[in-house]
Order: sequence, then C-alpha cells, then structure tokens
Amino acid sequence: MKLLTFYDQGIHKLGVKTEHGILDITASVKNGINFDIKTDIMDVISGFKEEVSRLQDFIEYSINEEKAVFANEDEITWGPCVTRPHKIICVGLNYRKHADETNAPYPEVPILFNKFDNTLTGHKEEIPVPKVTEKLDYEVELGIVIGKKAKYVNVDEALEYVFGYSTVNDLSARDLQLRTPQWLLGKSCDKFSPVGPFLVTADEVGDPNNLTLKTYVNGELRQNSNTSDMIFNCAEIVSYISQHMTLEPGDIILTGTPEGVVMGYPEDKQHYLQPGDVLTVEVEKLGSLTNYFIEE
Repeated sequence: MKLLTFYDQGIHKLGVKTEHGILDITASVKNGINFDIKTDIMDVISGFKEEVSRLQDFIEYSINEEKAVFANEDEITWGPCVTRPHKIICVGLNYRKHADETNAPYPEVPILFNKFDNTLTGHKEEIPVPKVTEKLDYEVELGIVIGKKAKYVNVDEALEYVFGYSTVNDLSARDLQLRTPQWLLGKSCDKFSPVGPFLVTADEVGDPNNLTLKTYVNGELRQNSNTSDMIFNCAEIVSYISQHMTLEPGDIILTGTPEGVVMGYPEDKQHYLQPGDVLTVEVEKLGSLTNYFIEE
C-alpha cells in the first residue's frame, strides 16, 4: 500500500495511492461508509499490519460501492508522508563508495546523528536556501519507518518491526556540518528532510537492500547507486539502534547516502544547491521526491 498525506486548510489528510487515483480517506469515510478505520497517518502506522488490513478492506468496499472520494494528484499540496515522528535518526557514511569519495574510513559501527521535525516537508514543496550556508548539498536516502516498539531486537527479526519505507532527502549544509565534530547543525535547518511522496508498506517493497537510488539536479543525474552498497544493511541498523534506545511506531531512520554528493566532487567541480534549482531524489519502488529551492 502507498500512503501519503496532503494538506486541506492546514490539516494533514490521509490519502492512499490506488490504480484509480489518490483516495481521500477522510472524505470517503464521511461519505456514509460505516467502517472503523484510522484517518491519521500516525495512527495507521501505530496500528501496523492490522490497521493496514482494515484500511485495505475499506478501500475495496468504498470503490466497489462507488462511495470513494478521490483527490486530484495534480492539485494537492503534498505533506510529509510521516507527520509526527518521535525520532528522526540518521546513519552517516553508510555506503562504501560514499566513504571512498570523501576519503573516510569505513565505520566499524553505525555512525548515528539526529534531525528534528522542523526539517520535515513534502513532495513539490519549496525549500529556502538558508542564509547561513554557501554549501547546501543533497543526499538521496532510503527511509525506514518503524511500525511497532522495538528494543533489543535481533538482526534476523529486525525487519519484522518495519512498517514501511520512503524516499528521503537528507539535505546537508556542509560548511555548517563540518564546522564542529558534531554534524547536527548542518543537518537540521528548516525543511532539510523532505520525505515522500509515499510511505510504502514493507510487503510491497520486499528486500530493502536491493533498491536503486538516484538524484537529479535540474535534470542532470548526480547519484546513481543501489542500497546493496550499504556497509550496514537495514536489519543491522534497526537492530543496532534498538540496543541503545527504544524505537517507537512512526520513528524514521535515514539509512545513509551513496556516492555522488557535491562534497565528493573535486573542489573545482563542486556546485552546491542554489535558489532556482530543482532537485529530484528517487528510490526504486518508493517514488520520486521533487523540491524547488528558493531564496530565504
């Protein structure tokens, strides 16, 4: 299932991408359908597989009974496909070729840092380039969304705790990131974590460690890799984090970026993001996420 959110008078509404279009769940519920389902994306995530099953029954019934209400995909204002995560946890230097291009040794354990909910934004949203940076970089990443509480989880069981996956862009102000040993400042400016367009349930994705990732800047291909190049795979990441903190439903884990970031180019070829640039990141099976950069 491909879930999403979109704005209606400033409120996040739940949608589902179907072969007929984007189903407006809230409007369809109000159309006289007596189903006990959740209409908030975070409640669906917390309900995990049971709630997805109920939602699927609702979708089939509403379409068959011609009570489904659809939203125009070309007219909606997209929201982040996860709206209120308790934690946003990121993994640094998790692709071999990315570590190579930045002349960094392969880490012996996952390098973790965090972002905050001020960084969340959606597909097709404008992102102001902060006045405080001259080196704004892109990072296409596979995002893991946790579906049930996880603590001290074994590697071989870790993916059972995953609700689904999404395309994420871990925007990074390199001059701020590298100013100190802590990366947080360069990662946490407003709208620095576009996520979407869809949250795709794990059953539709299959193996998360065999997915193609790509980045385009103004139509030019900059990143082109596969999650198989990860140093620590998705199950290892979930398990490792769960040894140190409890993962909650709706938590997002950004699993790292492959080679091709601006910082990895020779200095005379480093062209960082500027107002007017159009950036698209995509992950196989999860969809393309486009954002437009503007002057702050």
